[in-house]
Amino acid sequence: MSIKSLKIQNIRNLDHVELEPSDAVNLIYGVNGSGKTSLLEAINFLGLARSFRTRKFAYLVTHEQKESLVFAQLQSPGDHSLQPLGVSRDTSGNVNIRYTATNIDISQLASLVPLLVINTDSFQILEGSPSIRRQFIDWGCFHADQSYIKAWRSFKRVLQQRNSLLKCGKIDPQIRGVWDAELVKYAQQITQMRQRYIDQLLPDFLAISQRLMGEIDLSLSFSPGWDQKRALDELLEEQLPRDLKQGYTAAGPQRADMRIKVDGVSASERLSRGQKKLVVSALKLAQGVVYNRFKEDNCIYLIDDLPSELDAKHCQLFCQYLEQMGSQCFITCVEPESLAKYWQEDTALQSFKMQAGQLITSDDQQAKEI
Repeated sequence: MSIKSLKIQNIRNLDHVELEPSDAVNLIYGVNGSGKTSLLEAINFLGLARSFRTRKFAYLVTHEQKESLVFAQLQSPGDHSLQPLGVSRDTSGNVNIRYTATNIDISQLASLVPLLVINTDSFQILEGSPSIRRQFIDWGCFHADQSYIKAWRSFKRVLQQRNSLLKCGKIDPQIRGVWDAELVKYAQQITQMRQRYIDQLLPDFLAISQRLMGEIDLSLSFSPGWDQKRALDELLEEQLPRDLKQGYTAAGPQRADMRIKVDGVSASERLSRGQKKLVVSALKLAQGVVYNRFKEDNCIYLIDDLPSELDAKHCQLFCQYLEQMGSQCFITCVEPESLAKYWQEDTALQSFKMQAGQLITSDDQQAKEI
């Protein structure tokens, strides 16, 4: 899926912006505070009805406005027709998503516009809590297996119910047995799909990492959230006194994690800032490769300030890999010259300049200067 045209209203300092992006590489440049990242946020809003920078919609909507709206024309691979998609959200929390004149929900929207974001927050995959890494895995599982979202929602519902019973302090053994059996069933389904996804991701991640970073002893492993040498139902029974005392379930997929190591040491402790960016970029690029394998389509990359923390050599390697993937990319930078030189002449490259929340093509800017 690619975005053929985009209209943005009331996203931060973007009152009204329209553009027709390239199917390949789009460079968004300008001084700090000009609205470059806000444009990426608007595309993220189109695909998820939220920002990647804040959980509070009030910070995303333009000051003194009551609603944000992003409208796009989408095109599927091999299809010349365009499909309209509009996403709006008001300050009361009401979300309206319309695709080809039909209302759709958030999960359908996420499936329709698959987005991968690479920005400063991406470092949290290495440095942050296990929940960040679970989100990374769940993104892949959601797109790789249509049954994943149903199993995940069912598990969350059962886990919430079990935790509610634990907080009461006393649980009827028969009632607990029913909920434990349901929890174990969905936990096994989720864990199998997560492990399968990691197994599929690993070869591409290692290959891309080697290309970006050279020879490096990098490893990735998955921890399901409990010792799989033990049956989960046995662990739930054994840990019940502690769970009752704490008021929540200690073992299960809600504790799953992904471990990335270099020379047997946590990557977050061993690598430099630039190396960390290459590792998280390799993870996101590998996700794009796996997505393409499953869907025979490409996801859309939103890359904020690509040149930061990377030297010229690694910037070029990164751009070359993006180019080969054939994904639509929106990349921000301060100076377009810092990235424009890295692409092949036949790459469909388009540049846009942001200035005080307004967007103009580089051709328009050159005309004004003349």
